[in-house]
Amino acid sequence: QVQLVESGGGLVQAGGSLRLSCAASGRTFSTYQMGWFRQPPGKEREFVAAASWSGGTTTYANSVKGRFTFSRDNSKNTVYLQMNSLKPEDTAMYYCAATTRATPSQWGWRYDYWGQGTQVTVSS
Repeated sequence: QVQLVESGGGLVQAGGSLRLSCAASGRTFSTYQMGWFRQPPGKEREFVAAASWSGGTTTYANSVKGRFTFSRDNSKNTVYLQMNSLKPEDTAMYYCAATTRATPSQWGWRYDYWGQGTQVTVSS
């Protein structure tokens, strides 16, 4: 069982930066593939980024590529999403997720555990 707790969201102006954190419980955290997803107001959840257990393989949605960076520190049981050059369209509730599957995925249904989310609001 893994529990995930996101933090770091807030209100920021367009062009600004935020770093989201996701702290995980569980002794086997380092073996989990991790993902970040977001749900904009009135829209469906969408993929943002995913990383393998080692952090060696990362994938990003085209909409955030070059602006967001996914990293993880297994010694701290924490993953991060550094978000730069934020745009109003990045406004959403952001969730981290964990899966025991062999590879990270852009599909939410492949994840076993989810955090409660942290709100990111980008003003224009």
